[in-house]
Amino acid sequence: MKLAALIKKEFHRFFHDPRLIVTMLLPGILIYVIYSIMGGVIHDHAAAEDYKFNVYVQGQSEAIETIETAAEQAGLSLTLTPTDDAATAQEAVKNGDITAFLCFSEEGALTIYYRSVDGESSAFRAFVLDVMHFYDELDLSDVEAFTASFTSGILPFIVVVFIFSACMSITLESMAGEKERGTLSTVLVTSVKRYQITLGKVIPLSCIASIGAASSFIGVACSMPSLMGVSIGGVFGSIGFVGFLLLFLLILSVVPLIVSLICVVSAYAKSVKEASAYTSVVMILIMILSLVSTFLSGIGAWTVAVPVLNAVVCMQGILAMNMSIWQSVVSVVLNFVYTALLVLLISKMISSEKIMFGS
Repeated sequence: MKLAALIKKEFHRFFHDPRLIVTMLLPGILIYVIYSIMGGVIHDHAAAEDYKFNVYVQGQSEAIETIETAAEQAGLSLTLTPTDDAATAQEAVKNGDITAFLCFSEEGALTIYYRSVDGESSAFRAFVLDVMHFYDELDLSDVEAFTASFTSGILPFIVVVFIFSACMSITLESMAGEKERGTLSTVLVTSVKRYQITLGKVIPLSCIASIGAASSFIGVACSMPSLMGVSIGGVFGSIGFVGFLLLFLLILSVVPLIVSLICVVSAYAKSVKEASAYTSVVMILIMILSLVSTFLSGIGAWTVAVPVLNAVVCMQGILAMNMSIWQSVVSVVLNFVYTALLVLLISKMISSEKIMFGS
């Protein structure tokens, strides 16, 4: 009952402060707006109906008939020209002489060669993605590295930064603020067990911060079509239900971990100002961790043991269509284990008179 009362107090403080509610919802809104605008800039081109697609095709597949039928139903101008010279076809795409090059393997797998800087080529690629959902693609324009790193690298980093900001806005005031005002000391002199006090902070703060995490997740999901230049069906077809589920679980596992980490810093600090300074350093370290995997290719499966970094790496893999289910699941479990260890540390810290009272 004492734990329930502590949890209720935290929820009451949050839901009676409209500013905190806005702070939780703002990340998802910002992600959606920013990346929808960026996606519109990257994939800015006229409607597919305004183009005359001239495409080379190598290999045989039933998918060719599917694409032709879909183009006819959509009223698109599409000319498919068979070719056996893949090198020449790729060069023609690169030079802008043709719209794209469809290469079917003997097993029926499709690889699309296109130019993302060309509106017509990008429009055809988006059309095929809507029709086929699953394929390999090779961007022959000069912005290939930018597109890949932007979609699968930078976006998870931004999500983690937004989550950290949301957690910091509510956790600092709850832990360091009450410590500075002396209200936490009043609770400590009661018969409430230290672990109950800790859980009474971490559980509600994590639940509240999860609102921000859910907001970030929804913002990511809604902005993906514009960011990738495809329809919603194409995004879900490429990433799939399992991919989006793992994305959500990874984001959700990071929330209590960051909340607990900020609680540790806040318990050590003597004021909100001091806690804010320490937390800023922690945020920089997390930002560095989140950026490591963006610039280091083949970083390795060892990252599964590193908190926060493991979630970022797994999210990047999912967005890059290179999902590792076992690594994602292990990362989620380990993040919750790290959270439990931090909860034990916080309980020890608030039991120390030197830390809590400076004596």
